[in-house]
Amino acid sequence: MADYYELLGVPRTASADELKKAYRKLARELHPDANPGDAAAEERFKQVARAYEVLSDPEQRARYDRFGERGVGGAGQGPGDVFGSAGLGDLFDAFFGGGGPFGGTRGPSGPPRGQDIEVVADVSFEHAVFGATVPITVRTALRCEDCSGTGAGEGTKPVTCSDCGGRGQVQRVRQSLLGQMVTSSACPRCNGLGQVIVTPCTTCGGDGRTIAEKTYQVDVPAGVDTGSTLRLTGRGAVGPRGGSTGDLYVHVRVAPHERFRREGDDLVTDLPVGFAQAALGTKFTIATLDGDEEIVVPPGTQPGREFVLRQRGVPRLQGRGRGDLRVKVRLDVPTKLSDGEADLLRQYAAARGEELHQETGLFARIKSAFQ
Repeated sequence: MADYYELLGVPRTASADELKKAYRKLARELHPDANPGDAAAEERFKQVARAYEVLSDPEQRARYDRFGERGVGGAGQGPGDVFGSAGLGDLFDAFFGGGGPFGGTRGPSGPPRGQDIEVVADVSFEHAVFGATVPITVRTALRCEDCSGTGAGEGTKPVTCSDCGGRGQVQRVRQSLLGQMVTSSACPRCNGLGQVIVTPCTTCGGDGRTIAEKTYQVDVPAGVDTGSTLRLTGRGAVGPRGGSTGDLYVHVRVAPHERFRREGDDLVTDLPVGFAQAALGTKFTIATLDGDEEIVVPPGTQPGREFVLRQRGVPRLQGRGRGDLRVKVRLDVPTKLSDGEADLLRQYAAARGEELHQETGLFARIKSAFQ
């Protein structure tokens, strides 16, 4: 078998961290799952595991440095134990990020993280366009001030769980066709916290949290719309017994505007224009969200025509600049006319050769009297 240091690609002066780093890298590259059917890779994988098993143990490393393979039992152990106790654990580290293959973790899991909170924020149209800081009140779990979040009563403190020794987990060994299998699960006595409360805090009952309302000042960026979600990291519920805090998700709901409607980053509004104004042309002063603007309506303007005011729309959330304000002409047809106005329109229609079909006689006069 090749020199163990050469197998791992490290110098003989390598530290324990350097050995572990080299082993993890090679274990990922040579693992049989990554090289199906490659007998050479599988054999080298076993050699690397054996090398790390020896060199990661200070006593075995010292014997290897002095006597070589003979000092550590020659070719190693049988095929059922090729990884050794230290090598198997670090192999799980390499592939499962520090946890066992069945989801267990090594060491105490600690207090759980607090829940995320979702809330709907009603925002005015102007605040959604230009941005604002708005107060948001939520009912949430807060750290108990009387016990500082520990859950222990006054003058006491949490004690190490005797069932798991503070690890937060218990291990079970069972026999399988492959030999002994060790599985880990959360300790049922301390619920994976590693500590138990002997004398609970009378305010929070040992949970380390109390339920109350809290108000946050939320920065609403310019350009948000209904359906936008703001994430406030660490503003959710506090975890029990000193656990980390969840996040607060604010779902924005924008109130409608009396004059403007939104289409993407553009604002749209209607401009009522009389028949004579559209035909002869005129000027209008309209109110925008940025102040008054003047619009010139040229002679012969047709219904539905748009006048675009650049950069008077909504700021773009994912870019620079703003959308536009689109002013749509809406022909304002009067619903009631005086006798003089009606006569003028009849004269206009006659001059243009436009035929009018109107009711005449007693019935028409009675009908108009009630209009």
